[in-house]
Amino acid sequence: MLDESTRQTILRLREAGHGPRAIARTLSISRGAVKKTLALGTAVVPPLERAELCDAHREQILELIPRCKGNLVRVHEELVGAGAALSYQALTAYCRRHGLGKAPALPAGQYDFAPGEEMQHDTSPHEVRIGGRLRSAQTASLALCFSRMLFFQIYPSFSRFECKVFLTEAATYFGGVCRNNMIDNTHLVVLTGTGREMVPVPEMAAFAERFGFVFVAHEKGDANRSARVERPFDYIENNFLAGREFDDWAHANREARAWSDKVNATQKRHLHASPRELFAVERLRLVPLPAHVPEVYQLHERIVDSEGYVNVRRIRYSAPWRLMGRRLEVRETKDRIDLYDGPRRVASHGRIVEPLDARVTLPEHRPPRGSKVFARDTPSPEERELAVAGPEVGAYVALLKKRGRSLRAMRRLAAMVRDYPREALCGALRLATHYGLDDLDRLESLVLRRIAGDFFLPPPDLVEADDDTHQPEDDDDG
Repeated sequence: MLDESTRQTILRLREAGHGPRAIARTLSISRGAVKKTLALGTAVVPPLERAELCDAHREQILELIPRCKGNLVRVHEELVGAGAALSYQALTAYCRRHGLGKAPALPAGQYDFAPGEEMQHDTSPHEVRIGGRLRSAQTASLALCFSRMLFFQIYPSFSRFECKVFLTEAATYFGGVCRNNMIDNTHLVVLTGTGREMVPVPEMAAFAERFGFVFVAHEKGDANRSARVERPFDYIENNFLAGREFDDWAHANREARAWSDKVNATQKRHLHASPRELFAVERLRLVPLPAHVPEVYQLHERIVDSEGYVNVRRIRYSAPWRLMGRRLEVRETKDRIDLYDGPRRVASHGRIVEPLDARVTLPEHRPPRGSKVFARDTPSPEERELAVAGPEVGAYVALLKKRGRSLRAMRRLAAMVRDYPREALCGALRLATHYGLDDLDRLESLVLRRIAGDFFLPPPDLVEADDDTHQPEDDDDG
């Protein structure tokens, strides 16, 4: 079939007075083609109209596409099962030519960003070989939209804590942040809404305010809006992770940082420069880091168990043995687990991720072997107070020690000795010691039962009013 340019040439030569034979000889085409073009009298290429194999099944195809949820493999199976003799390739070509099954692809837009205007953050799941095992991991990435500078890290899981740790490291790596941080409506940041109506979680909004940027989200379904950070994930999987093995997660992240340095210094053909060279311009427009970048930590509250450990993410870390039964504040950072007793840090461990259910023990958290640190000749202050409180109290303290009750029980008993009347308390202690009752809740009930009528006296005016009410009436007959 002759194209439109050739047809226009034929018509011009005809207007110049040349015959069909001369035109065919000049253009090296057949006289029949020249005659057909001259008969049409136009350079427009006529549509090619011919019967298609799938025309006879068009109604079935239109019915099956929504029923099979647009899966043309299933549509083909149903058609063949109904007796249609056509190939899968013929079906897909027919649907493609007539726009059946999916909306036609629209051209992607182009986004231009000024230096320091926007950075984009996202995560992607990958398979990473750690310690000889293939592990599921989350790759977190941050890209500067103007210079295409890239920074990424790999985590076994990605929660709000890891998100803040990663963004802090990325901001430190770049030496500043852009004014906007584009995200993909992730639940780690989004409290409610999507796109322009997105409201961030207050915790993350406060974190962003610390560095001077704000979280923004692209509209739902507008994946191209975050292409600056989406595109490098394929490169990371097929270049950085391909054939690489790591000793542990820390080793993987050190290699990721070194690889980011290498990629950022590589010349990009579509940029006509390297990201590092463009970053020299963008860095001047970044929001500078605050004077102090506080370390990100997650706060836990744990009670030191009977073995002297606290449990954080299924890893047990030792605490000083004298703090058993004490409630401690645990601060989990990227690399450490710090234990605080009030304002004082009493222990610090290197944070580990695996193996799960492992124990991390520091030698100084255990009493020296063979020492009599638990000897009864070194009583606590509460025990010394109870020792001079009387024979009844001393006998009950001996019962508690025999039953292995903790220091907390001694403290509660000392509070009862200070608060309750002596006579009622001693009577309850004698009864409890006689029957071996070491439950302090029941002991306190005994004390309260004994002092109910003496200790909690009603007001005098209430007593007088009650007496007047019960005065016997005069007997007129008497």
